[in-house]
Amino acid sequence: MGLLERFFAPRHPAWGVHPDDRKRPAADAPLRRLPLPERLYVPLQQHVGGAARPVVLAGQKVRKGDLLAEAQGNISAPVHAPTSGRVLAIGEVTAPHPSGLAQIAITLASDGEDRWGERDPVADPFALAPEEIARRTAAAGVVGLGGATFPAAVKFNLGRRLKVRTLIVNGGECEPYLSADDMLMRERAAEVVDGLRIVMHAIGAGNALVGIEANKPQAIAAMRAAAAPCGDVAIRVVPARYPMGSDRQLIETLTGLEVPADARAAEVGVLVHNVSTCAAVHRALRRGEALVERILTVNGGAVRAPGNLLAPVGARVADLLAFTGLHGEPARLILGGPMMGSVLPHANVPLVKGASGILAFDAAEAAVPAAGPCIRCGSCTRACPMGLLPLEMAARIRAGELAAAVDFGLSDCISCGCCAWVCPAHIPLVQYFSHARGELAAGERARLRNAATRRLVEQRSERLAREAREKAAAAAKRKAERDAAKARAAAVTRAADAAAAPLAEATP
Repeated sequence: MGLLERFFAPRHPAWGVHPDDRKRPAADAPLRRLPLPERLYVPLQQHVGGAARPVVLAGQKVRKGDLLAEAQGNISAPVHAPTSGRVLAIGEVTAPHPSGLAQIAITLASDGEDRWGERDPVADPFALAPEEIARRTAAAGVVGLGGATFPAAVKFNLGRRLKVRTLIVNGGECEPYLSADDMLMRERAAEVVDGLRIVMHAIGAGNALVGIEANKPQAIAAMRAAAAPCGDVAIRVVPARYPMGSDRQLIETLTGLEVPADARAAEVGVLVHNVSTCAAVHRALRRGEALVERILTVNGGAVRAPGNLLAPVGARVADLLAFTGLHGEPARLILGGPMMGSVLPHANVPLVKGASGILAFDAAEAAVPAAGPCIRCGSCTRACPMGLLPLEMAARIRAGELAAAVDFGLSDCISCGCCAWVCPAHIPLVQYFSHARGELAAGERARLRNAATRRLVEQRSERLAREAREKAAAAAKRKAERDAAKARAAAVTRAADAAAAPLAEATP
């Protein structure tokens, strides 16, 4: 298939995959609150954009919800104290990332009282101007809790500017093992519905569509009951198919609209927010509460009592696993789901706002089959939700032809892992694509550095040339002034000689 044929060919109707969801028994266990740890480690970078800037000092006492670090720049979000206590330090901790690199965090010692600081709840958020809702949402540190962690208020402003008509609320939660959003909708459906209606007001949308996968009957019933009085909110059941929770796939399933590869959802008249984000907006406006805790799933074969926990941001993964118990040392720890989550270097990393789950796999779950050669069966192409050709992209990447891989749609890959999941040869296709994007990003950074270096060299050359011209001009000016002074002196001397000549002739 040629490139033009690929771009204009209809998408395969059976995109995606149907992995065993493995959500139970965690999904059936009652929601539990994690006992407050003695220490919390609050990263300054737990959102898309610039890291927050600390506004507290070591030794300072804070209350729950107090500002610890303020947003920096247009795309950023503040972070707040997850509990009351004292700031111990501002320094490096291990980031919740496969690299295991350090990041800056504020270490907080809990006083055990969990006392809220000053809050400013709003009785009627719908009486506020949309700009004020966005301001309060931003001040509460609300970011996308579906995994993207994009500052919610920035999306509000974008939706209002582009005149979004429909709010899409993502309740799909298609990743295996995870059931945090399911639990939230079952336990706090009224908060979700109220929050999404506040978001509708903030962006100017006329209606909302809530997409929930068919394998969540209790959540569907609870959300329908909560939305019953609202004529502008519709609860839609969508197929339980991975990656239904991806924005573009959910938009297409609910509305029939396909977002172009180089466009944003708001440009086709819709905006997507996660159900957990909507609940956080409700709490930010109705209760005046900053985003300092969230519901997340702790699951996996190594977990003794899997389930969903309400935990503060900054708690360590080790704290969560100690509470649920373990059968033994996990063979692998994952932040998020098994398809798109990140492997953690160890359990001494902090929980961040975007953490929807912690998975502790036993040896059987963590086993990775040996990869074999590609048999060109086409399974990856049929499964790809973006309509790409993973086998062709992988072939180009193996050959070092990264530009050709981009021509085949590498930039459109959402790293969902469907291709690798269905591959009978167990080829790690997603790793190929991630590696290639990393190489391209590194190349682009090198290109920008080289361009910046060239500009600096050119600017230096221009500066030296300008200084040389200025120096030559100054030297010429000084020479001209000296010559003029000499000429004036010579003229004075000649005049004096001319005046003295008659006198000399008259002298006897």
